[in-house]
Amino acid sequence: MSAQLLLVDDEPGVRVSVKEYLQEVGGFDVQVASNADDAWQLLQRKTPDLIISDIMMPKVDGYQFLKKLRDDARFKSLPVVFLTARGMTTDRIQGYQAGVDAYLAKPFDPDELVAIVENLLERRTPTSKEASSSTELEQIAQEIAAIRALLDHKTGISQTPPPIRIDFTPREQSVLDLVAEGLMNKEIARRLDTSVRNVEKYVSRLFSKTGTNSRTELVRYALEHGLTK
Repeated sequence: MSAQLLLVDDEPGVRVSVKEYLQEVGGFDVQVASNADDAWQLLQRKTPDLIISDIMMPKVDGYQFLKKLRDDARFKSLPVVFLTARGMTTDRIQGYQAGVDAYLAKPFDPDELVAIVENLLERRTPTSKEASSSTELEQIAQEIAAIRALLDHKTGISQTPPPIRIDFTPREQSVLDLVAEGLMNKEIARRLDTSVRNVEKYVSRLFSKTGTNSRTELVRYALEHGLTK
């Protein structure tokens, strides 16, 4: 399956030409948005593998859009490439300080953009927390196990969960069940025969649907409401 990209630029000509090149030469699946607000709405429905964004846009510029992304746990590690006519060193420094992954000044060589995208996608790995030592993973697993034991002992929740329904897809339910077992994304990916990136997306969706912000909160919520095995 080809990587999913989101291209955000207020210039129609740029959107058309860059999208076509990325699809035809890079083999990517590209969605487009003419401004940051529209891009944000697209992100609520589907998280891409990488975002390419202009900086000089009306209402919400690229820096403001990037800040909004980095302030949201779902998109904090999502790769972002800036395309801009502003090529001054100070502008580049501002972009990197804001959390951009790559910066390409217009006019640019489209082959360079493809190379940057491929490099970022290839190098993208699970977050540092998920790629950390086995000791940290064991601590998380132990914390989740402690939550299960506490809830079972004090309230008998696993036997008589209160009525609540959240429409999880079958794959989201599978990921939730494995998270509740204390497995991390890499282990879940192996168990479900999928990529770590896909597991990250499912976990983000679970956070969104349950209103939680961490794996521990997610498991606690799922157990309290009988949403997992």
